[in-house]
Amino acid sequence: MDEFNPRILGFLCNWCSYAGADLAGVTRIKYAPNIRVIRLMCSGRVDPVFIIDAFLRHIDGIMVLGCHFGDCHYLNGNYHAEKRIIGAQKLLSLTGIGPERLYLDWVSAAEGERFANLVNNFVKKIKDIGPFPKTNEVIDILWAVRDVVSSEVFRHLTGVEWQVTEKENVYGEKIPIDEFRSKAEKILLREFIRARILRLIKAKERSVPEIASALSIPPDEVFNEICSLQEKGVVTLSEIRDEYPRYTTI
Repeated sequence: MDEFNPRILGFLCNWCSYAGADLAGVTRIKYAPNIRVIRLMCSGRVDPVFIIDAFLRHIDGIMVLGCHFGDCHYLNGNYHAEKRIIGAQKLLSLTGIGPERLYLDWVSAAEGERFANLVNNFVKKIKDIGPFPKTNEVIDILWAVRDVVSSEVFRHLTGVEWQVTEKENVYGEKIPIDEFRSKAEKILLREFIRARILRLIKAKERSVPEIASALSIPPDEVFNEICSLQEKGVVTLSEIRDEYPRYTTI
């Protein structure tokens, strides 16, 4: 059996982590050749949609490496990057895929050896985990996750977290980070369930019992989400068949 050589994608900020990678090359520090690098001006530019798109193309692991806190050339881009990546990791955890394939860390321009060690350790970790699963179920889940990370809800939650947990909200209050993330997790889980329901009934009109069976979700929870989506004007009743209402997207 051929040895598994994971495909690793790295998003590196121009000013620090990419310079650290360059230093590793100049000083001939060896690291695993599995990583392919995309250079961005700031780690804050890493949209979680990029990450999900990479997984949809069967990348086995993703590294996001930025400047250390306090060193960002754009002041707080790395703080926002942290919130987005943690949000994406949380979604991957909620969906059963697991957050281990998405890694976030910080590397300065002077840390060539640190860059090499991080890459080597991550490649080893992904080798232990194994190839990214390519089942139809996982692909369907990833598409739903993509819908969530591109939504206004996700962008708002990850956009305000740093402000309201590190500074203050509009009422002059500072929200404990554990409290904020607990509430955000519940919201993201609900958004994920909605995304899966919408994708399911967009492909084919279905009844509440059919949706519940397909997604392994209690029927009453499905019904509540269907009602909410109807109120938002994105779902409509298609017909009543075999005594069950059937729903589709608008």
